Amino acid sequence: MRSVYMINGFLESGKSEFIRYTLEQPYFRIREKTLLILCEEGEVEFESRLLRESRTVLEVIEEKEDFTPEYLTALDRKHKPERVIIEYNGMWNYKELKLPANWRIEQQITTIDASTFAMYYTNMRSLLAEMLRASELIIFNRCDGIEDLSNYKRNVKAINQKAEIIFEDANGEIDMTLEEELPYDMKKDVLELDDTGYGVWYLDALEHAQRYEGKKMVFIGRVLKPKTFPKDYFVPGRMAMTCCADDMTFLGFACEYGGAAKLKEYDWVKVTASLSWEYWADYEGEGPILHALSVEPAKAPKKEVIDFS
Repeated sequence: MRSVYMINGFLESGKSEFIRYTLEQPYFRIREKTLLILCEEGEVEFESRLLRESRTVLEVIEEKEDFTPEYLTALDRKHKPERVIIEYNGMWNYKELKLPANWRIEQQITTIDASTFAMYYTNMRSLLAEMLRASELIIFNRCDGIEDLSNYKRNVKAINQKAEIIFEDANGEIDMTLEEELPYDMKKDVLELDDTGYGVWYLDALEHAQRYEGKKMVFIGRVLKPKTFPKDYFVPGRMAMTCCADDMTFLGFACEYGGAAKLKEYDWVKVTASLSWEYWADYEGEGPILHALSVEPAKAPKKEVIDFS
């Protein structure tokens, strides 16, 4: 089984810089051979010294039609590498990616040039979303002078809620925790969450549940009742459009409520609840859990779908 490290992003997003830096690190060096596949050639070159010292062989695939399991298998037989690094072409739809059966993606990383993110997010959102969806790590570089990083983070988190996101400027990594702007007053004991507030709160609570300990959240959502849930639990939440009209997801946390069994699925309700960080089997670990103080019938909001697009 070949371990594959997939590095994707649009042209000049910092993919090659990231790969070159990684190959320089002693912790990433192995005795066996590494196969580096470039699917587009940017301004950064890989010096022969670096390739020699890191025991890396380089192959270039310029045409999408050539990026096939059969051709990749031929490269595998030619070089017999222990692992593979792929610098994927950002203009090739990641959804169409096909690898040999014995190649397994060990890690996927997306690099983003913050200075061009807004343009790509507006004009090539579908391509960008496919890159981000399965990435474990997303690196925003060249963040110097960008004032809208909190919104960039929300845009990405709406597509991939589990990814680790790093922002870097010329001086290194930026601490986004201190710069986050929330559309509600955290000084209040009760947070009234409107359409915008609910979406931001949901994404923020995934990372900073401790912010909401001791507070009450009030919001309107739809009832979802997964069959695997205990009778006293349901999921109140909202549908959200993260990319386009065809790309919808339900945003909601498991909620403990004694009257959950009497709720009808898809009904609109007004929920007042507190939040804690607990183990939940469907999370495959710990995560945000709501504890309802009250659940009342409610009318559907004028805008039923939260739009992150």
